Amino acid sequence: MESSPYGLHRVLEPFGVLPQQAWRLDPDPRPWPDEVVVDVERLNLDAASYRQLREAHISAAALRHAVLQIVDERGKMQNPVTGSGGMLLGTVREVGERSPLGLRVGDRVATMVSLTLTPLRITDGLVDWDGASEQVPCRGTAVLFGRSIAAVLPPDLPDSLALSVLDVAGAPALTDRVVRRKARTNGRAPAVCVLGGGGKSGTLSLAAARRAGARRLVAVVPTEAEAARVRAAGLADEVVVADARDPLAVATAVGERVEVTVVCVDVAGCEHGAILTTVDGGTVVFFAMATSFSAAALGAEGLATDVEMLIGNGFVPGHAEFALGLVRSEPGVREVFEARERQTPQV
Repeated sequence: MESSPYGLHRVLEPFGVLPQQAWRLDPDPRPWPDEVVVDVERLNLDAASYRQLREAHISAAALRHAVLQIVDERGKMQNPVTGSGGMLLGTVREVGERSPLGLRVGDRVATMVSLTLTPLRITDGLVDWDGASEQVPCRGTAVLFGRSIAAVLPPDLPDSLALSVLDVAGAPALTDRVVRRKARTNGRAPAVCVLGGGGKSGTLSLAAARRAGARRLVAVVPTEAEAARVRAAGLADEVVVADARDPLAVATAVGERVEVTVVCVDVAGCEHGAILTTVDGGTVVFFAMATSFSAAALGAEGLATDVEMLIGNGFVPGHAEFALGLVRSEPGVREVFEARERQTPQV
């Protein structure tokens, strides 16, 4: 078999599907001609996957075992419950002679493609991970394909901060695009609501919407403590506390409906609240990996609501530099990210 820029040659089963859909990949660290091999230093599990794993496994040892078992069985990190993965940080070990990615041996990079399609091998048993954070120190190897994406880590930001930002870089870039497009279409800047406005993608989406000119900016968060952080950072005009899984509570808390709703929560069951919050002709952007797209589509139909629904796919051209630029230029964004790092849950 010849190598494929999409990684088809790494699929072990079932044959013929793309790596993200595959049950098992070949994580052999010997590169094909258009591949790049990375020595892994840290995984960043996506929020939905980490929450599910943490709730299902009480101890740090059990959590480590669960992640190792997934990677050993599948040759990649793809949570079988959420279907999601995350991304990673590491150093380029080897570059195939036909790789188009422009990376060099020794570059420290963050992968901008999901762990659900990245061949991965873990060699240290995750001994340095205490389970208290979605960032997982580890040793191992990963493989990037010809059509993969990676960003060289910026020298001016701590690794942990850069990894957290790059993990969700698609959210602010697409939020910026949608808000500006809505302003052009309607002839005025839209009102914007972000569900999960205190999380990583939510924080960046609030900053992006502000920069794009949102005339009213509402953050919905689950607790008063999180609301206090978002208010202190000055990221929204209004910060309201509501359970995003309770549609009527969300709609009541937000009040006047908005033209753009961005969903950045890490729990299931938030589709209907987002729909109720959005005016007819408005747009809902789903970034949450916990989203049920059938629930969203059928819910909008059942509520007789004419809303455009977009799936945030994590990639927008220029998204890495856009997200990092928000952290550099908006002190409130960095404050919230750093506060989240200081308050990681204990396992």
